[in-house]
Amino acid sequence: MMTAERFLALVAAYGADARRWPDSEREAARAFALAQPEVAQDALAEADAVDDLLFASRNPQPSMALRDRVIASATEAGLKARRHGGRWMAKLALAFGAGGVAVTAAGVMAGVLLTSHLTADARADAVLYQASLFGVDDVEVLG
Repeated sequence: MMTAERFLALVAAYGADARRWPDSEREAARAFALAQPEVAQDALAEADAVDDLLFASRNPQPSMALRDRVIASATEAGLKARRHGGRWMAKLALAFGAGGVAVTAAGVMAGVLLTSHLTADARADAVLYQASLFGVDDVEVLG
């Protein structure tokens, strides 16, 4: 159910063109506008005037000097961040290098041992399964 307050908030936020209103509230807002034209007409007329002013205004174009300053500032900031980040990473690598190498080596060894154990079990299961498919059963041999 659309209230007058919600309708006015929609018109103030999205303008007079119903195509810009949220899909979930568009039909309820249209129904409210038809049911309460005295509230809706004033709000829609005011929003339509604001929309006309916004569409009539031209977009400001930044000067080339401003554009160049912004690009130079962004480039300089990126270079500073890269320099400081590189120093920080180098200090971190030196401080925690030996511990990091030891932890990495332990992880690799655990992975290798666990994987070889799991693959050995899987290979044994595969061999036993294949042997049961093609092998001669004891009952067939012994009768």
